[in-house]
Amino acid sequence: MFSLLALLDDIATTLDDVAVMTKVAMKKTSALMSDDLAVNAGVVHGVNPDRELPMVKAIFIGSLVNKVIAIGGALILLAVYPPLLNLVLLLGGLFLCYEGAYKVSEKVFGKKDQKEKKQLSEKQKIKGAIKTDLILSIEIIAIAKSALKGTFLEQTLALILVGLAASLIIYGLVAILVKIDDFGLYLIKKGYKGAGSKLVYAMPFMMKGLGILGTTAMFLVGGGIFAHQFHLPLYAPEMLQNLLLGFIMGAFTLPLVGLVMKLKKPNSVT
Repeated sequence: MFSLLALLDDIATTLDDVAVMTKVAMKKTSALMSDDLAVNAGVVHGVNPDRELPMVKAIFIGSLVNKVIAIGGALILLAVYPPLLNLVLLLGGLFLCYEGAYKVSEKVFGKKDQKEKKQLSEKQKIKGAIKTDLILSIEIIAIAKSALKGTFLEQTLALILVGLAASLIIYGLVAILVKIDDFGLYLIKKGYKGAGSKLVYAMPFMMKGLGILGTTAMFLVGGGIFAHQFHLPLYAPEMLQNLLLGFIMGAFTLPLVGLVMKLKKPNSVT
């Protein structure tokens, strides 16, 4: 009897510790989740209304698979050679800075890539979104792992909860966002023209704002990873310094990656 009570007490203590660790990890990954939300809302927004939710569902299922891959990889590294997680974090931070700089340059210098995205088929959009989600999932899990302390079991349970919560929150919000304008049209049909028109009118601005938020989050998270890994001293408010560092790293990697891609392309035959 006493052994059963002791077991139940241990289980309750473990679950309590896991809940605390999950809360901390979710807070540390919230900026990256906002980027994931912005990316996927942008992918789904603008397609045929009848296909919006099926696309969200398909990407959500792919996201769950990505979380399994990311969590499995993190646990393997944790068991085999934990310092490799720091390398994963640094590479992910570098990618985030590059991606943020790419989005900024795309807006400033042209919209060629945006026109190409509109010509993609639904399957291609879903496949591309799942690939992007995999990278962001790896980074979410890696950042979450860096915030966790405790036994292997506690960390495993916390990572599973973070991964599941991230996918549910992100794609639940995506599903809501892409249907706001449809809900506005529904209200107009029902006679609530004022409220409905405001929702329809506000939707493009909401998507633009979400895109800006997501790009800013890339610089913040990427810069924060570098600042934390290299223990950089604070010369300005932490958020501002991380943002500037992320922008600088992005400005450095963008032309470098562009040069590498250009060298990889076969020379055109004239």
